[in-house]
Amino acid sequence: MKTAIHPEVFETTVHCNGCNTTFTTHSTVREINVEICSNCHPFYTGKQKLIDTAGRVDKFKARQAEATKRAATRAKAQNSKDADLVKIQDELETDTVDA
Repeated sequence: MKTAIHPEVFETTVHCNGCNTTFTTHSTVREINVEICSNCHPFYTGKQKLIDTAGRVDKFKARQAEATKRAATRAKAQNSKDADLVKIQDELETDTVDA
């Protein structure tokens, strides 16, 4: 083996932020903080946690509310003299949303 090329190995303390568990192992760093460990990971515990991190339901509800509002505006515009103005506003909103 060549000398002075291998990293120094320490007895490392690993701390899980999810379940506040601490254990020791060997690594090239002295301390490791992790979000989730084998004590609290659903694969090892058998418990599923459903987390909507992307907010997909909220995004869908927001899009649906916007579409309902636009449909109501269009229906109202058809009965009024400002139909041309509403069409221009819809085109501008569509251009803004697509960008």
